[in-house]
Amino acid sequence: MSTDLPESAVPPPSTGADESSSAPTRRTFIATSTAVGGAVVAGGLIGGTFSGSDEASAAQKPPSSRVTLTVNGTRRTVTVDNRTSLLDLLREDFGLTGSKKGCNAGACGACTVLVDGRRVNSCLTLAVRLEGTDVTTIEGLDKGGRLHPLQQAFIEEDAFQCGYCTPGQIMSGVGCIQEGHTGSPEEIREWMSGNICRCGCYTKIVRAVEQTAGRK
Repeated sequence: MSTDLPESAVPPPSTGADESSSAPTRRTFIATSTAVGGAVVAGGLIGGTFSGSDEASAAQKPPSSRVTLTVNGTRRTVTVDNRTSLLDLLREDFGLTGSKKGCNAGACGACTVLVDGRRVNSCLTLAVRLEGTDVTTIEGLDKGGRLHPLQQAFIEEDAFQCGYCTPGQIMSGVGCIQEGHTGSPEEIREWMSGNICRCGCYTKIVRAVEQTAGRK
């Protein structure tokens, strides 16, 4: 006995028509999502939901501190970013550009200044750590318009060429003399070795320091 049914009695295979009528297609889903997303963004801008951006910017502002120090005999008080180096404070805030930015890594000595009479690389020294200190730069060496003896000796010995390293060399030389490390040319070279002269004026620099130390 045959169990075959006539074709008219067999239901046609599903085409997904019913499913498509009740579920969104990929194209309509993307279009709807884009429209909703745009509305949310626009609504946020118009409604002021981003009004907290100012607070966020303020929260990201780097910490700063108030510091008071004496520079070349003048007492100064300033609020600085805690990351500010003494070199940048001198050059950018105080306009004392005699101290030079060479390597900015403490390797060349062009930025040498005196802090409480001691030599420091100002590019590596944080300004906020100098509360109450006494800083001397190349601009503060002259007295009443008269050159410091070492400045005069540099001129007399022709101890410079391009001059870029000269302020740091002189400040280091002053510190070297004050520290008493001028017993011989070899000792001067050793204690001045942190200051680089790319023009190669080392012999004349040593001679200038030695000459000034002998005048004391």
